[in-house]
Amino acid sequence: MTENIYERDLDRAPANFQPLSPLGFLDWSVRTYPEKPAVIHGPRIYTYREFGERCRRLASALARRGIGLGDTVSVMAPNSPALLEAHYGVPMAGAVLNAINTRLDAATVAFILEHSEARMLIADRELSAVVKPALAKLGRGIAVIDIDDPLGEGGELLGETEYDALLAEGDPAYPIAMPADEWQALSLCYTSGTTGNPKGVVYHHRGAYLNAMGNAMTFGLNARSVYLWTLPMFHCNGWTYTWGVTAVGGTHVCLRKVDPAKIFPLIRDHRVTHMCGAPIVLNMLVHAPADIRQSYEHRIEVATGGAAPPSAVIAGMDRMGFNVTHLYGLTESYGPATVCAWQEDWAALDLPEKASKMARQGVRYPTLSDAMVADPETMAPVPADGETIGEIMLRGHTIMRGYLKNPKATAEAFRGDWYHTGDLAVLHPDGYVEVKDRSKDIIISGGENISSLEVEEVLYRHPHVMEAAVVARPDEKWGETPCAFVTLKPGSEGKVGADEIVAFCRDNMAHYKCPRTIVFGPLPKTSTGKIQKFVLREQARAV
Repeated sequence: MTENIYERDLDRAPANFQPLSPLGFLDWSVRTYPEKPAVIHGPRIYTYREFGERCRRLASALARRGIGLGDTVSVMAPNSPALLEAHYGVPMAGAVLNAINTRLDAATVAFILEHSEARMLIADRELSAVVKPALAKLGRGIAVIDIDDPLGEGGELLGETEYDALLAEGDPAYPIAMPADEWQALSLCYTSGTTGNPKGVVYHHRGAYLNAMGNAMTFGLNARSVYLWTLPMFHCNGWTYTWGVTAVGGTHVCLRKVDPAKIFPLIRDHRVTHMCGAPIVLNMLVHAPADIRQSYEHRIEVATGGAAPPSAVIAGMDRMGFNVTHLYGLTESYGPATVCAWQEDWAALDLPEKASKMARQGVRYPTLSDAMVADPETMAPVPADGETIGEIMLRGHTIMRGYLKNPKATAEAFRGDWYHTGDLAVLHPDGYVEVKDRSKDIIISGGENISSLEVEEVLYRHPHVMEAAVVARPDEKWGETPCAFVTLKPGSEGKVGADEIVAFCRDNMAHYKCPRTIVFGPLPKTSTGKIQKFVLREQARAV
């Protein structure tokens, strides 16, 4: 066999190979734009030099407290400088960032802290009503740091010290060191999946770097970009825009709460160019009171994911000066994995047809190695006929390392050397993917994943419920909401109503997961006794 001359004396060395990490984005922006606004939070503006120093201080303070490689640092906070800084400071110390969904209930937060073996929790004062009982349920010691944001409302301080005091412990010149291995764990995001307990999705440095670059490429980010944080930073690390905006030297505008009365002025005052959010955010803007809505001299780019926004919402956003781009992805794919890339000939279509094109899930990100719609059993790709249904499968560097402490679930997700999304779709002749259903019965409400099995488990605990099944019901505001079909126990008819069922759910789980519609009666089943959810989905549409 002839020797491969390219493998002779051409070795990998520090001079020609460095691990990819989004931490390098911060170093570049600090050096390139030291006096440019990096983060805007209310009246406070941090330059990139100040932002970099704060991130370095956090990393240094963590290291001095003995937190390092393989340790988990959890953060529970609205979109604020502290949470953004944690996306750099925590991994700079070698630790793993776990940004927790602020809408979760105390029991779930306690589970996440225990499952992730978190060494520290940095929590916003405003969320103390959930954090306090979560810490009580945890039942073990953990360092707690308070974020006492002056823009926060209410709450109590629970920790040993305040976040800015923690930063004061650190060194502003602490080095921005790259990981020794780009496969090293960077962050941990929890997804509800299809079970009651959430699964911990592990991201690595290389994947975060590439997906952040993919965001910049597909969304047109550059040094003049001003990004408004209408998307929660806890969602797949803000779909990796926490790193992507910094990668181009753009400006982050923090927003603690999605409120049209705040969003429109922020766009005007800071000349916002880009923002992201679930369709419900778009719907809120379109239907905002006339005295709140504003028009602008420039166009604003908006990326949305989850359930496709209705054509009326896309048209309404367009009239207000917003260009809508539809993305598709999952927690397991670092957020966006496909984009409905705009084609110039769509401009000539009438609005309904154009909106239909724009609402599809589209084509793979340039930083994703491959995507296909295939038969989940045979792994054979479906024809591009827009009719044959298969499962969306993804592969590449922007797919998670796996589920923390759950090798069985990881192996199942990666069977056949592809990541199985569980989403059923068709492939159109133009190569664009369109989701048709969710095989795992996940309900996406306001951009949040809700497990139907988790809701059913709570319903089954009600003393009058004999059987329960939960499916998604289309909702104009939220995209989808849980619809519960309930069969009561014999003799319970007339003793309990829908309001009591909903109240029971609200007492036992996060409110956003609770069913908004209750339908009483027998459940349709197969001959083997399996509940026919496809029948219930059709019934839910008619309720």
